[in-house]
Amino acid sequence: MKKTDYPGVFLRVKAAIIDSIVIILFMAVTTDLFSRFENVPDYAKMIAFTLIFILYDPLMVSLFGSTIGHRISNIKVQRLENGKRINIGLAIVRFLIKATLGWISFFTVSTSEKRQAIHDSIVSSIVVYDD
Repeated sequence: MKKTDYPGVFLRVKAAIIDSIVIILFMAVTTDLFSRFENVPDYAKMIAFTLIFILYDPLMVSLFGSTIGHRISNIKVQRLENGKRINIGLAIVRFLIKATLGWISFFTVSTSEKRQAIHDSIVSSIVVYDD
């Protein structure tokens, strides 16, 4: 495949922005649910919000191959070797690296033959167009 056969940074950033909005909506719904109960401990709220933030991307990618932002952008994440979905362990590692490096990880997309970001290279995943 040629370099142009892989999605570039623009679609990946678009997906990340959409996913940020989705996460905010999930947190708003969770806040609304908590407001319906009396005396919800702060630690329960913190755990819920942390789980939403940390597990949204890995769960969606491992179960469906894409997040909502990926789906809207017509891209998906898969294993480099066989084109199958990545497992939850690799999806969590991928997300943690992506979250730690932030936008820095995306700078390598244009320098990689298969347009892999650092977090993709480390877990042997690739982002492709979803037909």
